Amino acid sequence: MQQPEINTFRPRMRVLNEEQAWAIHHAALEILEKTGFVMEHPQVKRMLLNAGCRLDEEARLLMPARLVEDALKSAPRQITLYDQQGRRAMPLVNGNFYFGTGSDTIFTIDLETGERRRTVLQDTANFARLVDGLDNMDFSMSMGNPADAPIEEIYVHVFAEMVKSSTKPICFIADSGKDITKIYDIACLVAGGEEALAQRPFILNYSEAISPLRFPENVMEKLVFCARKQIPICLPSGCNAGGGGPVTLAGAMALGIAENLVGLTIHQLTNRGAPFLFAPNVSVLDMRHTVISYGCTEWSLTQAALADMRDMIYHLPIWAFAGATDAKTVDAQAGAEGMLSIITSMLSRCNFIHDVGYIESGHTSSLEMLTLADELVAMSRYFIDGLRIDDDTLALDVIDRVARGGSSGAIFLNDKHTFSNFKTALFHPELCDRSRFEHWEANGSKQMRQHCNQKARRIISDHQVIPKSEAVLNGIDVILGYQMELRN
Repeated sequence: MQQPEINTFRPRMRVLNEEQAWAIHHAALEILEKTGFVMEHPQVKRMLLNAGCRLDEEARLLMPARLVEDALKSAPRQITLYDQQGRRAMPLVNGNFYFGTGSDTIFTIDLETGERRRTVLQDTANFARLVDGLDNMDFSMSMGNPADAPIEEIYVHVFAEMVKSSTKPICFIADSGKDITKIYDIACLVAGGEEALAQRPFILNYSEAISPLRFPENVMEKLVFCARKQIPICLPSGCNAGGGGPVTLAGAMALGIAENLVGLTIHQLTNRGAPFLFAPNVSVLDMRHTVISYGCTEWSLTQAALADMRDMIYHLPIWAFAGATDAKTVDAQAGAEGMLSIITSMLSRCNFIHDVGYIESGHTSSLEMLTLADELVAMSRYFIDGLRIDDDTLALDVIDRVARGGSSGAIFLNDKHTFSNFKTALFHPELCDRSRFEHWEANGSKQMRQHCNQKARRIISDHQVIPKSEAVLNGIDVILGYQMELRN
């Protein structure tokens, strides 16, 4: 009789115990109650004072813990993102994890020449198309501040490029209440109206405060806008150990959490129950080179710790990073740093994981790095899925059949069980080369970067994105201020 499958155990990593988690949380609350923060948005400042905050002698706002606790109670425990066709794509809850790119790089690595050059709008389109065609990438970000887009509306133009070049969800950047309104108008066009977008959001906004503990007016404009419109948002801290925060990781985490809790409280006071992604963000300032490290072990460690705090205290979906590197090209350093962040983000069950495809400490984007990371995510998913244990996988009848086959040379390769199961039982890499040396040499002795380059080129050239309607494209042109004849 066939025995039922034993529930699969999925490997999980923890780095904090409950006492440590609560110590960091209480430190964050103490920062808000005693050190306070600078609020530059007059209406938000007034709202906070009316809610129970007070001003100290230096005009810093001090926030009581009860406001934070109330906000944590009202924020939703799950955020679901849809694709641009309205299909459920990313339920950010429990241990679900999803990967996507980053934003705002100044440079990119040209696929054709291999040169590092300034980003242009076509690069944003290429990254979105590549994300759309990669099996293990779930959402797009712009991956650039293009030189050929008008600076005052750069985020509107890159959003439009992502919409045209992908059907997957989009995490977008905006500068202020002015450009986020245009981005919202484009999103409504795609979704079929404001109500449809609110019911099935395919967008999530990324914004940042300024560490330590300063909240500019334009950042608050976006936060309030998203709360009112029910647009999911994250407000990561700008904290980095040794620069924007204490050099000790526990102190930097406490500061980052405090800044994030200010954003959450304002968000929930504006519209209780609006979707907010928990997003403290603690990397390190490299003391030798004065760069914010995207390949450092510390960032992976702190986001794993923050995921523990999510589980024990906050119970909100959590933001994270992975698949990025400080290397200047797709080399051994890039693979090592990318894999460390990818596997640890999965093991700690982070939910919304961005910055895949960054090289050079986030200054440069790489289509090749994104392609490599897609395979690293696939490898890690296989590991995280754990082992299926049942009669079929224990294969006792197969062992008996082959072992009794009558020959010392009996192997499982020829057995029907192997033929039926090898495609799903084993992981089959596409880019990692397992061939014999002679075969590898005969095929050009290609290294990993070349494999990534070829796959990225193929997807960008051949992948067919579901096109937007003429009505949507024309509407985007109107919002961007283009003349219709430019497209006809």
